[in-house]
Amino acid sequence: MAVKVKRNLKAILVILLVSTIFVSYNVFFRGNEALALSKYGSRGEEVRTIQTKLKRWGYYNGNVDGIYGSQTLAAVKKFQQKNGLTVDGIAGTKTLQAMGIYNSSSSSSSNSSSSTNSNDLNLLSRLVYGEARGEPYTGQVAVAAVVLNRVKHSSFPNTVAGVIYQSGAFDVVSDGQINLTPNETAKKAAQDALNGWDPTNGAIYYFNPSTATNKWIWSRPMTVTIGKHRFCK
Repeated sequence: MAVKVKRNLKAILVILLVSTIFVSYNVFFRGNEALALSKYGSRGEEVRTIQTKLKRWGYYNGNVDGIYGSQTLAAVKKFQQKNGLTVDGIAGTKTLQAMGIYNSSSSSSSNSSSSTNSNDLNLLSRLVYGEARGEPYTGQVAVAAVVLNRVKHSSFPNTVAGVIYQSGAFDVVSDGQINLTPNETAKKAAQDALNGWDPTNGAIYYFNPSTATNKWIWSRPMTVTIGKHRFCK
């Protein structure tokens, strides 16, 4: 009888041990995995933040409800495709970084990368302030987006600084306004452009029709007019 009781106790202990390991795995490992990404079926504040940003940038038309459904999945894929990311519909570390959403898994970015991003943001903010501080907010984002579109285009330098300081590219560089301190609106507009919002539909030029004297710029195909600026390719 005593032997049978000991066997039962051993069996119970084994079951408890296995259960503890299983629960610990799900809490610590699976839990950390969930914090590292949002995907189809996920719910919560991170999903709500993703939806808010994608809606602002024109990728998402659904409700900001914190539920990662089919519309959110499709919007994330569009964002990934636009930004040269793996198009899998999963908001993993790289996608969250591109959106400007930094969680515990994305905070390990290298110092050099962070420094570069900071420099780009600062310079882009100064350009936006100098070129478009009197324009509507969308127009300010659009000016920043033109710079980033040029960075990606083979006909222009492949860095933000290279594009902005390219000879004759922007009047604010030649007249010194590039050195003015940008306001918070200009900084926010630059950040939105860096995060993927492009109101220009891929434009690489813009000009003010009321003041433009260059005949060539008028020949460029127009994509959109925002405020006083006409954007074109």
